[in-house]
Amino acid sequence: MCLLLGAGLIALLTVTATGLSGTWDAIQHRDAPRTIAATQLNLALNDMDAQTANILLSSGDSGTGKGRLDESYTNATRLYQEAQEAISGSLRTLGAAAEGDRGTESTVVALTDDFARYQELVGRALENDEHPGGKDPARADYRRATDLLAGRLLPQARQLVDANDAVYEREYDAARSDLTAQLTAEAVLGVLLLAVLVALQVHLARRFGRTLNPWLLAASSCVLVALLCGGQLLTGSADQLKIARHDSFDSVVALSRSKAIGYDANADESRYLLDATRRTAYESSFLDKSQQLYGLKDATLATYDEKLAATWAAYQRDHTDEQFTGEYRREVDNITFPGEREAAEKTVDAYVVYEKDDRAFRQLIADGKLQEATVFCIGWASDTSNAHFGQWMKALDQVTAINSAQHEQAVAGGRDALSVQAPISGTALLLAGGLVVFGLRPRLAEFR
Repeated sequence: MCLLLGAGLIALLTVTATGLSGTWDAIQHRDAPRTIAATQLNLALNDMDAQTANILLSSGDSGTGKGRLDESYTNATRLYQEAQEAISGSLRTLGAAAEGDRGTESTVVALTDDFARYQELVGRALENDEHPGGKDPARADYRRATDLLAGRLLPQARQLVDANDAVYEREYDAARSDLTAQLTAEAVLGVLLLAVLVALQVHLARRFGRTLNPWLLAASSCVLVALLCGGQLLTGSADQLKIARHDSFDSVVALSRSKAIGYDANADESRYLLDATRRTAYESSFLDKSQQLYGLKDATLATYDEKLAATWAAYQRDHTDEQFTGEYRREVDNITFPGEREAAEKTVDAYVVYEKDDRAFRQLIADGKLQEATVFCIGWASDTSNAHFGQWMKALDQVTAINSAQHEQAVAGGRDALSVQAPISGTALLLAGGLVVFGLRPRLAEFR
């Protein structure tokens, strides 16, 4: 009975170790990278469209280049190319990872086809802009490209983010459920094994006139060590899984979404400048994205700044205050790690500055100061909206980096526990079995 129960515990430990190894492999090499690739795709699409608008805004007169904003044009061209390369890389990653998943495969294929069409329209817009009198045709092509982006590319990219994140969540739920069942099974088998060892000690004392068998005592100690290490492995792995999934990665996804939304909102300002016929739509779109980031009930652009300042001040006084919603609400409700709250609050502070810049930008346009508005929107001086946008994104990257580092540490910690505690537990059980046999051998020899 001792040997059978010990073998059962070793079998359970083997199943646990194999399952955990597969789970950590899936998280590290599939679930997290695919979700991150999808969020990067979403961001790069918004960035590429924004930089296209910035190129058209800063290029000056079509054909002559007169009035070109050289620094803005050069940086927009560089960032456009970087975004284009990032999109191609993300599509390759997602395409390779989606093999065998028909739904995801079809989404990646559709997105790839639509992106090819989008590049054609953008390329035509940029080419028209280089010809005399080509600014209006360029705007028309860019308008069609933006419609394709908003109507198909971005929804497909967000679908990929949600689909891959859902896969990760299912993997997490299954692993946690398995660990709970395995912890229960370990406790039952462990208690039974210890009970049988105690019963064996009692039997030997009565049947053979002995007091205590030191080998069985040592075996019992080994079983206790195995149970403690096995239990620590199971509970510790559950904790590391929670850190890797909900404490850190939920924030990574929320912050990545907010960065993509921020780039799209910033692009709406450039579109607002570039295409006067759609200014009402782009203004509404900017407000909608602001609400996705930091939602305020019944806020308009005219009232948003005041409500933003009031609700943010209320939150800083009382972190349980819930007067705003959106991606930043998700982040501040999931503060877990040292330095995360300060970094998150710094991000929202930078966001407040950027929102104020937007109102100043729109006032310049209302005053007929289009050139000043353009420079303020896409210039690179330290006092421009573009510079403040960069500071906002930098702050956002810092809080994202904190959560990403914790996610990696949780995965590494889970792997380390598996590589140390599982062998110790297995070795202790094997040693316990050997001690039981060795301790009973003299008693069995008395029957010869």
